[in-house]
Amino acid sequence: MNVAAARSFLFVPGHRPDRFAKAEAAGADVVVLDLEDAVGAQLKAVARENVRDWLEAGHEAVVRINAAGTPWFGEDAAVASALATAVMVPKAEDPEVLGELSGAAVIPLLETALGIVRSVALCGAPSVIRPAFGSVDLAAELGVDHRSQEALRHARSAVVLAAAATGRPGPIDGVTTALDDEGALTADVEAAITLGFTGKLCIHPRQVAHVNRGCTPSDADVRWARDVLAASADGSVAVLNGQMIDRPVLLRAERILARVATH
Repeated sequence: MNVAAARSFLFVPGHRPDRFAKAEAAGADVVVLDLEDAVGAQLKAVARENVRDWLEAGHEAVVRINAAGTPWFGEDAAVASALATAVMVPKAEDPEVLGELSGAAVIPLLETALGIVRSVALCGAPSVIRPAFGSVDLAAELGVDHRSQEALRHARSAVVLAAAATGRPGPIDGVTTALDDEGALTADVEAAITLGFTGKLCIHPRQVAHVNRGCTPSDADVRWARDVLAASADGSVAVLNGQMIDRPVLLRAERILARVATH
């Protein structure tokens, strides 16, 4: 499970172990066993034990734990740090909290105003493998519509910049809550890719194929990248179809082909 290069991250509620295998078979690059938003307070302990059992049986998954400051954080963190492929930390705001996860790979979920403002420090924490963006929670705090690309454009770009500035892979975009609107999902993926995201959180198996397709470079992009590298085989400045090719353009072409090679 290559979390750094994954395109689709499929949530499954931790209190529904009957869905774990179905999620694993849904074609997502990463399954996220959720102990947070999808699980009511009275089921938190049961969900944690379900997740422990699944991971101890040899399955791979990311685990979204409950946030720091909640009654469940400590026990969630202990289980996830020991067994999960990576730990997703919701409402991430403090780099020191990320460092408390006993050497586990961490995905900070940046979904509060303070988390966005501190995004460079959070992404730069040594344990962080890649950041994710939480659109719904942030929109609620800001009093805007989480479906609005314009309202959250600045915040999304801040996460992309923070990831790049700290040498992390392109971040993971938030969920699309419209389960039956393929057009909305497609538009959300395209907008995220335009800003520099390279993956997306999913809340239903039928979203996975669309996200995988949208987060994979298109055939046209791959042809362009190969043509760029061929036109400047020695790394020197060149011209392709009337456009100058220099080092930054070559780097973009190389990144496109590297993303294709991982899937």
